[in-house]
Amino acid sequence: MAGTWEADALVIFGLTGDLARKMTFPALYKLEGRGLLDCPVIGVGRRELNHEELAGLVRAAVEEAEGSVDRAVFERLAGRMTYVAGDLDAAETYGRLAQELGRRRRPLFYLETPPALFAPIVDQLASARLLGQARVALEKPFGHDLASARALDRKLTAVLDETQILRVDHFLGKEPVIELEYLRFGNSALAELWHRDSVVAIQITMAEEFGIEGRGGFYEHVGALRDVIQNHLLLVLALVAMDPPVGPSATDLWDKRIEVLRAMPEADVHAYVRGQYIGYQQLPDVATDSTVETYAALRLEINNSRWDGVPVFIRAGKRLPVRVTEVRLILREPPRLGFLPDPGRVAGNQIVLRIDPEAGMRLQLSALDEESAWRLVPLDTIFARELGKPLAPYERLLYAALTGDDRYFAPQRAVEECWRIIQPLLTYPPPVHPYPPGSWGPSQADALVAGSPPWQRPWVPEVPPAPGSRQ
Repeated sequence: MAGTWEADALVIFGLTGDLARKMTFPALYKLEGRGLLDCPVIGVGRRELNHEELAGLVRAAVEEAEGSVDRAVFERLAGRMTYVAGDLDAAETYGRLAQELGRRRRPLFYLETPPALFAPIVDQLASARLLGQARVALEKPFGHDLASARALDRKLTAVLDETQILRVDHFLGKEPVIELEYLRFGNSALAELWHRDSVVAIQITMAEEFGIEGRGGFYEHVGALRDVIQNHLLLVLALVAMDPPVGPSATDLWDKRIEVLRAMPEADVHAYVRGQYIGYQQLPDVATDSTVETYAALRLEINNSRWDGVPVFIRAGKRLPVRVTEVRLILREPPRLGFLPDPGRVAGNQIVLRIDPEAGMRLQLSALDEESAWRLVPLDTIFARELGKPLAPYERLLYAALTGDDRYFAPQRAVEECWRIIQPLLTYPPPVHPYPPGSWGPSQADALVAGSPPWQRPWVPEVPPAPGSRQ
């Protein structure tokens, strides 16, 4: 749903960085191939590059991502790209950028830079009188706690209106995250179960089998809670738990998500477990006595009429057995009925949305086997097989940003609510528990779900569980 604003130029700060190489260049190439890119692309960075070198950077990134390059598509993309070299804190750089923009008045400035440069770059753009009808896209993180998030916003809104700021979280561009909204409200079979009378617990898991190799210096200042829970997973939870929006606009959608976040009390430090995989402290740029968590698990509550009394459990970690991100609703057990065989209590059904990898939905039902024993029977749907290959997150987000579609970008209100919820965990962090690589994290996390269904093994059908392993 395009907005009333549309960019007449895309300006990327940090064009020679990892984000541009891994995500932005491949996304621009795909948009070019689909005929969805129709404005000049201007890169800004400290490194001196001529046009041939710039085209070489883009080609290498596209080849790495795609394996091959369509010559005609690439030449169209390269033909719309230019570059401005200079220090990002020098007024002369922004003067040359203004000359490159010429008469274009609605640029999208995409800041693919360290967060410490956000405010200085925006100030320079303001001094160069380039912000009038522009928009500015920022990559997370937006602060490192509630106070710094507010401080950053004060600096940005001193020269920008809130409507000019696009806060980019690539999770919000993932197809299954977007699809969840339509699955919930477009299917009465799901909508009528999506509340406290049917759901006994919500579990959200983000597991990664790789570690922090090569990113130790970054991760020492972040940790799992800040890295993925404060942003990705709390925003996914808000989408899972929200009431139906009253309309299709970005304001309509975000109002309902923020209602959920506002209904959540601050996280309880006593319902929070931190872990660190054995071997993390031996990585380069990591302190030998580091207490940074590579695993975090917590219990949250939503105090509203739809979800009161339904616990929400979130866990995320590195060096776990598999890579998978999912949302799981565990439904209440059915009542005992006299006509049913009684080899044990029938387990509650489950609804699972897998976000990564191979996005899809699973309905887990109960049925009797040949020996009249209850078995769980999964009914699986893989979205790409049924609905076709979706846009990649950065394709979707770049196109939305260029066409004024604000639905995929978190407003400051949502950012602050997410920080508010986890702030006590940052202020009073509990001890870190070691866990072996390849395990499901420290055993202390099992106590979080006491009185509720245990942690469920994530839906990764191609990777069977090891005999006797913890889930």
